[in-house]
Amino acid sequence: MKGMTNTLTIGERVKWYRLRRGMPQEVLADRVGRTVDWLSKIENNKIDLDRLSVIRALADALDVHLGDLLNEPSLVEWTTDSGQQTVPALRSALMNYRQLTPVLNGALDVEPPDLRQLRQDVAGVWDAYQHSKFGFVTNRLPILLTDLHVAVQQYDGQQHQAAQGLLGLTYQAAASTLTKVGETDLAWIASDRGLQAAQECEDPVVLGSVLRSISHSLLSNGEYQQAIETTDKAARLLKTRLDRVSPDHLSVYGTLLFVGAMAAARAEDRRMTKAFLDGADRAAQRLGQDANYMWTAFGPTNVAIHRVSTAMELGNVKTALDLGAQIDTSGLPTERRVRHALEVARGYSNRAKTDEALGTLLDAEQLAPEQVKYHFLSRQLVLTWIRRQRTKPSFELANLAKRLKVT
Repeated sequence: MKGMTNTLTIGERVKWYRLRRGMPQEVLADRVGRTVDWLSKIENNKIDLDRLSVIRALADALDVHLGDLLNEPSLVEWTTDSGQQTVPALRSALMNYRQLTPVLNGALDVEPPDLRQLRQDVAGVWDAYQHSKFGFVTNRLPILLTDLHVAVQQYDGQQHQAAQGLLGLTYQAAASTLTKVGETDLAWIASDRGLQAAQECEDPVVLGSVLRSISHSLLSNGEYQQAIETTDKAARLLKTRLDRVSPDHLSVYGTLLFVGAMAAARAEDRRMTKAFLDGADRAAQRLGQDANYMWTAFGPTNVAIHRVSTAMELGNVKTALDLGAQIDTSGLPTERRVRHALEVARGYSNRAKTDEALGTLLDAEQLAPEQVKYHFLSRQLVLTWIRRQRTKPSFELANLAKRLKVT
């Protein structure tokens, strides 16, 4: 089905699925609480359709998966430079019940992996994720997960708990990466596996970090209210220990609130959005600087970035663009810098400043080609710009479209 809609914008795909179901515009518009005029402009690319909450509502009304409207890239396209298909290998690792259930393995007659090396390997995976090297991450995760499961089964006492904590963080890395490439169902499985491990390691920082992954998976699957409630409960759990906490604990707590803010914004709950952001801001002020404890990139700059993202989700484009263009993200990891750049490009596009938007997107692609290629916003923006062209697209735009495989 995707092959028939690869060259369509989200609005054009809405029309394609609506006509395929024989659904009049009046019916679809009524189901999402909008006017026929609004829907007609969406289907004809006269209005940008770039808010996930709205796209989710249309997908539900059309009875299609969110990925059908976003046109998520196929798994078979996700390969390393050598051509190896890495995401399918990660899928197999997540579904491998022989390593998940010790009783199926019997006695293990292998040397237990060295915990110090495993810590370095987990840190390496997270560092690669923050540098937007998703192909590298998906290539490393299956082997690392296997080694960690062996360690969990072989060690006992404090070493067992340490291995469980590393396993939880590795599943979180898997969930984060899978979300980036649009595999939200697999991301949920990874988050669930991570929570099981985190609950056994008895480390509140690891537990809080993986709970953030659970909330983010709910958010990515469109379960906004559940994401809000899960974030709120997890934040309350972490907040009870904020009197004397480490920077790790404070950073995990603050980034957890970011997820709640994004979920609230997509649910169009302005009050909860503000409450979560204000809580994150207080945590950032307490931390006192931008830092990267537990790979969170948490601090005042990340708070500002999320104020921009939530403003865009709530339709406050001018506010988002005024703030977003002023934020200096140069001190943050690549993944955060590029994600913010996509929001700024979206804002420029919404204001019909296509040249500025294209320049922002091209700069982001220079930093992280994988991240730009696999984010729905990039593809949607490029398709929208091409549809708006009255003449032949510029050399830069045409080549970007080719690289993103949207033409």
